[in-house]
Amino acid sequence: MLSIFVLVWISLLVRIYYISIQSNNYYETLANRNTTKFEYIPPIRGEILDRNNQPLAINKLGFMLQIAPHLSITDGSLQEELETIVSVFPFMNLEELKQSYIKKDSYYNHHDITVVDFITYEDAIPVYSKINLNENIKLLPSPKRYYPNGKLAAHIIGYVAKANKKDFEDNLVAKLTSSTGKSGLEKYYNDFLQGEAGEREIKVSAYNEEMEQLSFTPPKEYQKLVLSLDLRVQKHLEKLFKDISGAIVVMDVNGEIIAAGSYPEYDLNTFVSGISTSRWSELILDLDKPFTNKLVHGLYPPGSIIKPGLGLAYVSTTKMSPWTKFDCEGSMTLGKNDRKFRCWKHDGHKETDLIQAIRESCDIYFYKGSLRVGITEMSEQLKSFGLGKKTGIDLPYEYFGTVPDPEWKMQKYGKPWYIGETLNSSIGQGDFLTTPMQIAQFTALMATGKLPHPHFAKMVGDKEYIPVFEDVFNDKQKKLLPIIQRSMWEVCNHPKGTATHYLNTKVRIAGKTGTAQVVGIPQETIKRLKEHELAYVKRSHAWLTTYGPYKDPQYVVTVLIEHGGHGGQAAGPIVSSIYDKLLELGYIK
Repeated sequence: MLSIFVLVWISLLVRIYYISIQSNNYYETLANRNTTKFEYIPPIRGEILDRNNQPLAINKLGFMLQIAPHLSITDGSLQEELETIVSVFPFMNLEELKQSYIKKDSYYNHHDITVVDFITYEDAIPVYSKINLNENIKLLPSPKRYYPNGKLAAHIIGYVAKANKKDFEDNLVAKLTSSTGKSGLEKYYNDFLQGEAGEREIKVSAYNEEMEQLSFTPPKEYQKLVLSLDLRVQKHLEKLFKDISGAIVVMDVNGEIIAAGSYPEYDLNTFVSGISTSRWSELILDLDKPFTNKLVHGLYPPGSIIKPGLGLAYVSTTKMSPWTKFDCEGSMTLGKNDRKFRCWKHDGHKETDLIQAIRESCDIYFYKGSLRVGITEMSEQLKSFGLGKKTGIDLPYEYFGTVPDPEWKMQKYGKPWYIGETLNSSIGQGDFLTTPMQIAQFTALMATGKLPHPHFAKMVGDKEYIPVFEDVFNDKQKKLLPIIQRSMWEVCNHPKGTATHYLNTKVRIAGKTGTAQVVGIPQETIKRLKEHELAYVKRSHAWLTTYGPYKDPQYVVTVLIEHGGHGGQAAGPIVSSIYDKLLELGYIK
């Protein structure tokens, strides 16, 4: 009994010691939580500027409308204030304001309640003094994202819109501002542009009333993103692409993009406060796909514009040389069924070497060359040239594209590769798919021998973007590259060049045309219809990718016109105008 008595008292003393001493830190923490509170301060989003500090995305000054908490519904005090608001802002709905207030009001909330997130400066200023004389109503400054150029460069800049639950995950600023970057550069650089929240540590009473500020950390905000884009060139592109569907890239050979566009575009400002269902349906259902960023999400057969790279791949093997010739009679047959593979020129190009094949875009040369070299070698080299992989551009969700080969087909479809598919791939058709940005990067490689990483950012805060290059050519390819460059010069300058007669620019340029078919031609067809004779959706996509000046490559201009027909004819005048603009603005000396 004595032992039990001693054991009970020892247990009681241990428990008293634990509660009074050991648990002190725990209860002290609880007490501090009841007396201190942390408030987060939302930062103001940074601006996006062009290379000359012209605004592309800014914050428009406006006001938020707040009402004091704890106004009674029963005694009419809330109703009175709401009627005052509606009398000066007749475009507001009284019932909507009331529901917004009731939803946010609570006994423990001692802060003013925001019932309207944004009122324009023009609407608020005439009644600002009158409203602020009322102690229960406040108009406080509130920024709103604004795109001063409307739809200009829409797919590049992107837009800010209301954040959703997924956006709130691990993003305190999105929770505070209820908005986040949704597309384009606004999304890619969202963490930088949105800044970091500030913080206040305050002492509060048992009724949650503020008594004292203990510490203050200001928000990190107004972080500017300066782009390599030139607004003057960008506006010039918009004029050239009026009523045209497609994409264009104007890029320094170091990867710095001076201007680019995906057309048609859409007004970015419609998304900031929320887009209507009817307008959204209109964008989504439009056959020209204005909501698709064709620069990095548009996948197109490249057609003949890959021929310079493929020609280099051919002659850098041991199976062909630059002087290897093939006879082009306008078509060739393959297999037991004598399947016909045609050249675009009905009566053929006769004896053709590499330079003539690129200059006049002879399909038979590339068909026969592919049979010698083989699809595996072709595919590996084209991938090393940047095709079939991401360029690394600073835009979200860039597509890979496809450089087909037997392994790819087996993985995707579980089917064997056929020799006819090798021929189709040799002229950029079949399952071959690229983006306009990949073609611009590929062209820069042909111009300089270096593969650049395209980019829009010039200055991220106080950090300058450093151009990145890849050295992808082996010694033999470097030695043979001047032959490819000479061929591309003849495309744009030789009397028989496929682009020569459609160009009219003061700058000596080199390039390659492409007419990428979107529908097959039946074997029984003897005489092909001309592009202008086809229905619009059956016409080929028109490509023209160039670099200039020829002897001192500085800029790449790549143009894709959807269902435009012949590449040189459709895109030649556009390319010429752009080079002249670069010359006028001093980019090209």
